[in-house]
Amino acid sequence: MAIFNKPKIGSKLATLRRSKGRSKAREDFGKQGKPVDTSHPFYFGFMVTAGALVAFTVLQAFASASAVFILIIVSLFLAAGLNPAVLFFQNRGLNRASSVSAVMGLVLLFVAIFIAIAVPPLIDQGNQLINNAPQLVKDLNNNAFINDLNNRYGVVDSLEARIDSVIKDGQFAITAFGGVIGVGKAVVSGLVSSLTILVLTLYFLASLPQVINIGLQFVPATRRNRVSRLVNAIVTRVGSFVGGQAIIASLAAIFILFMGLAIGMPYTGPLAVVVLVCGFIPLIGHFIGMGIVTLVSLTKSPTVAIIALSSYIIYVQIENYVITPKIMRKSLAIPGLVTIIAALLGTSLLGLVGGLVAVPIAAAVLLIIDEVVFPRAQQS
Repeated sequence: MAIFNKPKIGSKLATLRRSKGRSKAREDFGKQGKPVDTSHPFYFGFMVTAGALVAFTVLQAFASASAVFILIIVSLFLAAGLNPAVLFFQNRGLNRASSVSAVMGLVLLFVAIFIAIAVPPLIDQGNQLINNAPQLVKDLNNNAFINDLNNRYGVVDSLEARIDSVIKDGQFAITAFGGVIGVGKAVVSGLVSSLTILVLTLYFLASLPQVINIGLQFVPATRRNRVSRLVNAIVTRVGSFVGGQAIIASLAAIFILFMGLAIGMPYTGPLAVVVLVCGFIPLIGHFIGMGIVTLVSLTKSPTVAIIALSSYIIYVQIENYVITPKIMRKSLAIPGLVTIIAALLGTSLLGLVGGLVAVPIAAAVLLIIDEVVFPRAQQS
């Protein structure tokens, strides 16, 4: 009788698994090569080229969005300037949202009153100044000194030819803005930019503490307390600087307005607005405003020009030694040389906006250097 052994299922399964494992064994693709030599000139050149292309692309993107960044910077500094007013209302018992609403309401009320009262005469006098600019330049020849300069160097003739080429047939606005369509685009762009700045300023004011707290979360916990104090000090002092600079510029514009009305200076309203804008630029702003005021006053008479220049110089001295120290007591104090360099660099990079924001940025950098860099240098 034949005896059949019972098949061992476990051994069969093991055999199948081994054969299946052998069939799926890792294929041999050859021996691995040496790692890339990072010191090789080709690798170095490739990485440098790639980095340069990435940097150039990023810079092009930032350049394309430069107008947006300017609006953000202006809104941020306006928010910093209005933040002390918001803190004033908060200290009186209002919450952050109510304080921001009160400040923005007062700002909008002031802008509305200014537009209703000051804009119509400013437009009329501005149009008169534009229309009479060629004749005003010709009247400069009535002064013996300027006429002698013109005879020698042709200063007035060159200026007159330039103005005649720009203001021709009363088409200054159209020429300046590139045609009728350009005028419409400029107006619409100005309105959109103003609305954007208003909205961004409102959001920055409302969420400034939250933004600071979120930024502090990226700082190590051991340094968070010190960094928080530095950031709050910078925001507070920059806000005081911006608000104080606005007050100083407004006082200068009011002085020019009353002084011009008293001495019969032509185009007093537009010149006061020019001085208001120039007053926001520290140190060098008044030199620009002084030159414009003197030249326009010289078109009426040398006596008016001398009185305007002398009065302006006296006011600048009073502002530098009396008004500014009292208003800027809580703001960041920086050396005059740093102020001039920062204002010049900012103006050359971003124009008027750069001149406005360069000095507060330089002041904040100096505060960080005094509190962080110098102590570490002393300890090393």
